[in-house]
Amino acid sequence: MNQGHPKGLYLLFFTEMWERFSYYGMRSIFILFMTKALFMGNAEASNVYGSFTGLVYLTPLLGGYISDRFWGNRRSILVGGILMAIGQFLLFFSGSLVTEAVQSASSISMMWAGLTLLIIGNGFFKPNISTMVGQLYPPNDRRIDGAFTIFYMGINLGALFSPLICGGLGDTGDIFDFKFGFLAAGIGMLLGTLTFEMLKKKYLVDSVGEPIGMPKQKMDMKTVGIILGSVALMFVLLNFKTWFKTDIDLIGFLIYGAMIAMPLVIFSDKSLKHEEKQRISVIFILAFFVIFFWSCFEQAGASLTLFADQQTERHIGGWEMPASYFQSVNPIFIIMLAPLFSMLWGWLGKRGWEPSSPLKMAMGLGLLAIGYMVIAFGVYGVAPSAKISMWWLITLYGLHTMGELCLSPIGLSMVSKLAPLRLSSLLMGTWFLANAAANKFAGTLSALIPPGAGEAPVTVDTVFPKFLGFTIDNLFHFFLVFIVMSGSAAILLVVIHRWLQKRMHGVN
Repeated sequence: MNQGHPKGLYLLFFTEMWERFSYYGMRSIFILFMTKALFMGNAEASNVYGSFTGLVYLTPLLGGYISDRFWGNRRSILVGGILMAIGQFLLFFSGSLVTEAVQSASSISMMWAGLTLLIIGNGFFKPNISTMVGQLYPPNDRRIDGAFTIFYMGINLGALFSPLICGGLGDTGDIFDFKFGFLAAGIGMLLGTLTFEMLKKKYLVDSVGEPIGMPKQKMDMKTVGIILGSVALMFVLLNFKTWFKTDIDLIGFLIYGAMIAMPLVIFSDKSLKHEEKQRISVIFILAFFVIFFWSCFEQAGASLTLFADQQTERHIGGWEMPASYFQSVNPIFIIMLAPLFSMLWGWLGKRGWEPSSPLKMAMGLGLLAIGYMVIAFGVYGVAPSAKISMWWLITLYGLHTMGELCLSPIGLSMVSKLAPLRLSSLLMGTWFLANAAANKFAGTLSALIPPGAGEAPVTVDTVFPKFLGFTIDNLFHFFLVFIVMSGSAAILLVVIHRWLQKRMHGVN
C-alpha cells in the first residue's frame, strides 16, 4: 500500500488553513472593534460576541443536512466559503462606515449582515471539509490518523498567523484601521475557496480515482425555503434587541431551549434498550460538563481580550503589542504540546493507565481552574486603572491549552461510540448544541467583567454586575467566578467518573 498521502489532503489542508485564518483573524479583533469603533460597552459587546459564536455552532446542523441530502461536500464548501468571504467583506464595509466619537447606525446594520453570512456560511463549510479527509482513503487505512494530524496542523497554522496579520492591520489604536483586519480575513477566505474550486476536480478523488463529495440530488423548493428562512431567522435574531429595544435574549432562549428539549425528545423513543439509555445519558451528562469547560475556555476571544487590551502591560521596549496578538498564544502552545500529549496518552494506554474520557475531562476542567487561579493572583489588590505583566495572561493560556489537550480526545468520537446508529446524527447534533450553549454562555459570563482601565472611572454611582447574587466589583471577583465554576465541575466529575464508566458499558 502506498504510504504517502494523496494530494487532495494538502488541498483540504490549505483550504481549511485559510478558513481558520479568516475566522480567528476576525475573532481576534471583533470584540475590540465593537468596544472601540462601535462604542459598545463591554457587556453589550460580550453578549453580541456570545450570540455570534453560539450560532456558529448551530448552523452546521443545517449545513450537514443539506450536504448529506442534496449538495454533497464540494458544493457545500464552495457556497460556505463564498458566503463567509462576503460576510468578512461586509464587516470591512462596516469598519469603513464608523464615525469618530459617535456610534454609526449604518456600520451596525452592515455588521449584522456580515455576521449573518458568516454564521450561515460556516454551517455549510465546517461539517463538510473534515468529512472529505476520511473519504480520500479506503476503509480502515492506517494513514487516516496521520492525515487528520496533518489536517489539524492546518487549523493551528491558520489560528496562529491570523491574529498576527489581521490584528496587526486592524488593532493599531486607530478605530478606522479595524476594517483592514476584516479585509485581510476576507481575502484569506477568498483565497482558500478559489484554490479549492480550481483544484478540486484534479485532486479530490478516492483511492480508486473516483471523485468524492459529489452532489446527491437536485434540491427541492422546500429545502430552498429552509435555507432562505434560516438566513432570515439569523438576521432577525441578531437584530432583535436593537429593533425592539428590549433585553429579551431570543438567541439564548433558542439555544438553551433546544439543549433542554433534546434529551426529552431522545428519551421519549420507546425502542431504546436499557443499555442504550445508559450510554446516551453519559453523552448528555458529559455535554453538560462541556458547557462549563468551553464557556470558561472561550473567554479568550471575549473578556480575556478586553483584559489584554485594558489591563495588561503590553510594552516590549518602545513597542506596544496589540491585544489581539494574545490570540496566537493558544495555537503556539497547541503546536508545542500536542505531540507530547499524544505520546503521553499512548504511553499510558500501553500500560493500561490511560484515564477514561470523563476523567480526562475532569483534568481539563481542573487545569482551567488553575489557569484562572494564576490570573486571579496576578490581579489581586490591583487598582482598576493599573496594568499587570503579560506573563500572567500567557501562563493562563498555557494552562488552558493543556486543559484543551486533555479534552481533545473526547467529543464527536465519543458520541459516535456511545450513540445507537439510528440516533447518531441526532446525538451529534446534541454535541454541537452543547458547544453552542457554551459559547453563548461565554458571552454572558464575559459581560460580567467590571470596568477597567480606559473605561469610565469607578464612582459611588457605578453599578457593578452580579452573578447569582454575588457582586463582581473587581477583576479578582470576576476570575473567582471561573475558578469556582470550573473547579467545582472538575471535582464533581472526579466523584462520578466511575459511575459514568459503568454506564458506558465498556466504551472508553
